[in-house]
Amino acid sequence: MIVSKWGNSLAIRLPSQVVEYLKLKEGDEIEVRVADKKHFQVKKKPSIQDRIDGLRKFRGRMPADFHFDRPELNER
Repeated sequence: MIVSKWGNSLAIRLPSQVVEYLKLKEGDEIEVRVADKKHFQVKKKPSIQDRIDGLRKFRGRMPADFHFDRPELNER
């Protein structure tokens, strides 16, 4: 990839393989993280609807031994 100037910022073009793998389209938001000095990771940021769908799938699936203790969590 080549780094290019775009206004006052720098930009890169994502290879088509990355776009296809992440199923990206124009307007999608992505997260870019630096893994180390020579590598970075690109992740498609989930939409609000994706997040809501994930929460609905999770609903009620806590481990059997899970105990929520609000006073304990709020102790200072």
